[in-house]
Amino acid sequence: MNIEEPESCHGSDMLDWFVGSVPILPSFLDDPYDAGDISSSNPWWEKSQEICQQPINNIDAGTSSLVAQNDSATSDHPQQSDSKKRKTLDDPDPKTSQNHQKRNQNRRGNFEEQDGDQAAVEEAGSGKRSSGNKRSTNKVNTNNNGNGNKEGRWAEQLLNPCASAITVGNFSRVQHFLYVLHELASPTGDANHRLAAHGLRSLTHHLSSSAATSSSASTGPINFASTEPKFFQRSLIKFYEISPWFAFPNNIANGSILQILTQEADHSRTLHILDIGVSHGVQWPTLLEALTRRSGGPPPLVRITVITAAAENVQNTETPFSIGPPGDNFSIRLLSFAKSMNINLQIDRLDDHPLQNLNTQVINTNPEETLIVCAQFRLHHLNHNTPDERTEFLRFLRSLEPKGVILTENNMECSCNNCGDFATGFSRRVEYLWRFLDSTSSAFKGRESEERRVMEGEAAKALTNRYEMNEGKEKWCERMRCVGFVGEALGEDATDGARALLRKYDSNWEMRTDEKDGCVGLWWKGQPVSFSSLWKLDLNGNDS
Repeated sequence: MNIEEPESCHGSDMLDWFVGSVPILPSFLDDPYDAGDISSSNPWWEKSQEICQQPINNIDAGTSSLVAQNDSATSDHPQQSDSKKRKTLDDPDPKTSQNHQKRNQNRRGNFEEQDGDQAAVEEAGSGKRSSGNKRSTNKVNTNNNGNGNKEGRWAEQLLNPCASAITVGNFSRVQHFLYVLHELASPTGDANHRLAAHGLRSLTHHLSSSAATSSSASTGPINFASTEPKFFQRSLIKFYEISPWFAFPNNIANGSILQILTQEADHSRTLHILDIGVSHGVQWPTLLEALTRRSGGPPPLVRITVITAAAENVQNTETPFSIGPPGDNFSIRLLSFAKSMNINLQIDRLDDHPLQNLNTQVINTNPEETLIVCAQFRLHHLNHNTPDERTEFLRFLRSLEPKGVILTENNMECSCNNCGDFATGFSRRVEYLWRFLDSTSSAFKGRESEERRVMEGEAAKALTNRYEMNEGKEKWCERMRCVGFVGEALGEDATDGARALLRKYDSNWEMRTDEKDGCVGLWWKGQPVSFSSLWKLDLNGNDS
């Protein structure tokens, strides 16, 4: 549908594109961590508070009965942390016969492995909740979690073995881990406690629900779909201000678009951007502002065709960051912003067309315009129905003959041979969520806020979605070359702008470039988070 242009706009600052709908934004950005003043002065904020879930005080009903069946075994295990008892159990007298050792091992049964996980329990012991008490930890220490070192990451050391026990059907071991996680999980505190809370919810959902049962937003943490539109806008903008998780790839994408336009000989052509992303419009004010500074001014017409995720998420409500709340429409605010800058902007939203069903008629391209595809954090959700769905969609993009394709994806490459079992996929998604939670701990300086909860609740959808995250940069680049694209390195303007942006954020963030395909990577504490790449048509006909 085509969005009609509004009558007026408020200001020309890049954030003013939605100030009219969020009148308290300027004072909020002056002190982005002061949530207390906001809640006391804004009725809509108080309303959004009602949506928040209480801390986890019990596990899913479908699993609580499972735990109750052998409660004595699970509740006894934490006592095994006593060193003398463990020594008696694990270090038998050297003179004991081999048969006696076997009987001792059989007596321990499934709990033999649990003692091997005791280090994770002891490591988390300082954060263990006492019954009926609510823990709140505001100071966060993440120094020992950098450079890929998993020391201190006790939540993963409990969640992943629990997923493995589920995979092999060792339910006594599952009961043990659920018990310990239940004691330690909290939606507040450091990244470990929050990861344990989201992971526990995901594991109990997996145990108690069939694959066909959707996980309603009302039963989980607060997220995009469960918020009020103004609060959603505010949370998204704040996250962009304090974290480069999305701001950095968007900056790379905008720099790539400007680079393509510079290479075009005809500056009078319409710019048509196919937006297949998760920015909800936040990406485009910066680009529009940059277009006004171009030599010769902006294009005569800027078209943005937004491919929304609504249609493709009818049966999959767990796609992170893709679905905004009902009633949110950034188009009106963005059109108003463009009008204030004398840019002729047209926005078309395709709400009823899943990526798999797109065609040239739906997108409505023409050879007289400069078509650029911007695909960010959406394409890895393909490939559910057929193994070649991602490749086929990239081949469809090539058929549009765009001047450039900007591809950004999570960089969570896996080297395992078999990634199909639940435990392997769950472990990878836990790793992804850890990096998100650890980085948001730094971004929000360890302070609790509703904006932080909504972003983390949205990211936690990754734990329960049905899409694998095992294809990193190398696989995506191989796929792009296979369908007839060739990588192009970003110019100095784009890379220098990205480096300058990254300096605004925590020093643990870094940018890395790949000379082979010109990919630019975003890294957190020495670990890859995402990659961004620019692709052109391979005019030599390398299309298999």
